[in-house]
Amino acid sequence: MNKFMRILIFFDLPVTSKQQRKVATQFRSFLLKDGYTMVQYSIYSRVCNGYDAVSKHKERIYKNLPDNGSVRLLVLTEKQYSSIEILVGKLTTGEGPEPYEQLSIY
Repeated sequence: MNKFMRILIFFDLPVTSKQQRKVATQFRSFLLKDGYTMVQYSIYSRVCNGYDAVSKHKERIYKNLPDNGSVRLLVLTEKQYSSIEILVGKLTTGEGPEPYEQLSIY
């Protein structure tokens, strides 16, 4: 049985020049196109179905890393992620129930 996992990407990219802003925008666009949702401005999250999917998406991140800045990756189980506490603010779009939790078979 596969275990649902969550990849969190944390990044801080330089944006002082036009070229740096372009690179940062390209990285964010890659994350969104690859199925990540924005949790906070520089924190993105993606659900994966097991360790094989995590490995596949890690490889994609490595291939699309910007040359400068700081990018970090953390993998959690869905159970671990569900214990997150929001101290100020609200759930973002990507933090609610994931589509696989809402599936029903007819």
